[in-house]
Amino acid sequence: MKRVVLFLLTNLAVMLVLGVVLSIIFAVLGISSRSMGGILVIAAVFGFGGAFISLAMSKWIAKRSTGAYVIEQARTETEQWLVATVAEQAQQRGIKMPEVAIYDSPEINAFATGPSKNNALVAVSSGLLHNMTKDEAEAVLAHEVSHVANGDMVTLTLIQGVVNTFVIFLAKVLAGVVDNFLSGNEEESGPSWTYFIFDMLFQILFGVLASVVVAYFSRKREYAADRGAAELVGANKMRAALERLKGNHESQLEGSMMAFGIASGRSIGELFASHPPLDARINALK
Repeated sequence: MKRVVLFLLTNLAVMLVLGVVLSIIFAVLGISSRSMGGILVIAAVFGFGGAFISLAMSKWIAKRSTGAYVIEQARTETEQWLVATVAEQAQQRGIKMPEVAIYDSPEINAFATGPSKNNALVAVSSGLLHNMTKDEAEAVLAHEVSHVANGDMVTLTLIQGVVNTFVIFLAKVLAGVVDNFLSGNEEESGPSWTYFIFDMLFQILFGVLASVVVAYFSRKREYAADRGAAELVGANKMRAALERLKGNHESQLEGSMMAFGIASGRSIGELFASHPPLDARINALK
C-alpha cells in the first residue's frame, strides 16, 4: 500500500508540473494543442519530462519504496565492509562514491539508481547479505557500480523518453483520425469522448510494443555491467554470484530499480524481460 500511494502521489505531482509547463509553452508559442506541432509538443513534454523527472526523483523514491537504510556511519563489520568495497570499486571506475544502503527483503538482490554517475545510490537486500559469500556479494556490488559508471540510468532514461514521445504522438494522431472518421469529419469545439478512448487504447497498445524496445536495451546493459564487474573482481566471482541467484526468491523490485538490479522477477516472455536469462549471462562470462 505504501508503494501504491507513493506511486500515485508522485505521478500526480509530475502530471501537474508538466501540465503547467505545457500551458506556458502553448501561451508563448501561440500554437493549438490539436495541431501536429501542438501534439508533438505534448508528446515531447510528457515523454521526456516524465522520464527525466522520474530520474531526478529516483533516489528519493527508491529509499522510500524499499525502506532502505542509508549507511551514514557504519555500525557493524558488515556495514564497514560494504562501504569500503563500494568506495574502492567507485575509485577504480573513476566515479564519486555512491550512497550505500540496505533494505529488508528475503530475496537475494541489489540495485543502483540515481540521476547521474556522481549522484547515485547502491542498495543491497538483507537476503543478499545473509545468503551470499563475501566474494559473491563483492561481485554483485561491482555489477551495480558498473551500472553507475556506465551511465545506464541516464541512457535508459533517454531511450524511455524517445519511445514515450513516439507512443504519445502516434496514439494522439491516430485517435484524431479515428475520431474524425466516426464523427464524419465534423468540426467540433474540442476532442470527443471517442478521441479520449482511442487515445488511451492506442497508448496502451504502443506502450506494450515500446516496452520491448526498452527491455532490449536493458538486457544489453546487463551484459555490460556483468563485464564491468568481471573486470573489477574477476569473472569467476561474477559467475559464482549469478549461479547463487538461480535459487533466488522472485524479485519485488519495480521500475528502474528492477532494471538496474542484479536479478529480476519472472517475465511473460524474454522480449519483455529487463534481464537476460542467468545461464546466458553466465555463458557470456566464460
